[in-house]
Amino acid sequence: MAHVQARFLVRPFPELHGHGLRLCSWDPESDRDVEAWLRGRTDPEFQRWNTPLKTVTDVDGARDALRSRAENAADGSAASFRVTDETTGATLGDIGVHTIHTATRCARVGYWVLPEARGHRVATRALALVSRWALTELGLHRLELGHALGHDASCHIANRCGFLLEGTLRDAMFEAGRRDAFRDVHLHARLATDPEPAAPR
Repeated sequence: MAHVQARFLVRPFPELHGHGLRLCSWDPESDRDVEAWLRGRTDPEFQRWNTPLKTVTDVDGARDALRSRAENAADGSAASFRVTDETTGATLGDIGVHTIHTATRCARVGYWVLPEARGHRVATRALALVSRWALTELGLHRLELGHALGHDASCHIANRCGFLLEGTLRDAMFEAGRRDAFRDVHLHARLATDPEPAAPR
């Protein structure tokens, strides 16, 4: 167990490369990173399926959010990656391993893709890459993925990346744009002992 715990002491989290992508840290002091984060979080499709606890509506809020992500990475509680095209360096979206529990070796994964990058399996490729890292190099045993019921695209992505559907969590997240109403969530999970899914094309 000491060997597993030692893996979580490595800082910062590494860049990840594969499937035509480069996953790297967000830079809160970069105007381009902040602008991309703000576009992603204010995109109507993102807001349709997500209601974050803290709403980001402007540049200052986006910068604060990225600084918070950097702090979480520093203390080992989460790893947030800017998803980029490995050839052009263009920002495509975000993927993160959140709520990392070193004792139980469990965490949750979430992602979003910018509008112009959709339709190219960016989320599938990024999830395959980050899942393999989290379940091997990081030493996690279980990764959970939750999405709003009806978000079929996320369901397909989870299934393609080996995240089995485990059930429906009743009223487990807010309705879109509301904090006084709830909706059900599909819970998927992948274990380190599960068979490795086929590599994304």
